Amino acid sequence: MVARTEAFYATGRRKTAIARVWLTPGSGVIKINKRDIDNYFGRATSKMFIRQPLEATETIGRYDVFVNVCGGGLAGQAGAIRHGITRALMDLNATFRPVLKKAGYVTRDPRKKERKKYGQRGARARFQFSKR
Repeated sequence: MVARTEAFYATGRRKTAIARVWLTPGSGVIKINKRDIDNYFGRATSKMFIRQPLEATETIGRYDVFVNVCGGGLAGQAGAIRHGITRALMDLNATFRPVLKKAGYVTRDPRKKERKKYGQRGARARFQFSKR
């Protein structure tokens, strides 16, 4: 969360995905891993998910967003990017925090995949039981 000359940096996380986000004043370009958002995410819901914090604070066309994201799947990466954008916006302007908090974007989603246990087929699923 270090503010450089007109560039605001934040890290967002979700499941196993980690997103490093830079916000700079601009025309509203969103680049993810040096690719345009439309080329990186195929689903419209993921694109909408990423833009939510910008829409909530009414800064959709004012800042360019540059993201490096790794780990997880596409849905987890979209959540990590949204979390990173939210934290960068709060670093940019502290008055955005109540709006973003009310929308539920500030809190990091702590849910992760539960590990598989020994003697079982999965995290909670058991092997099929038979008396004989």
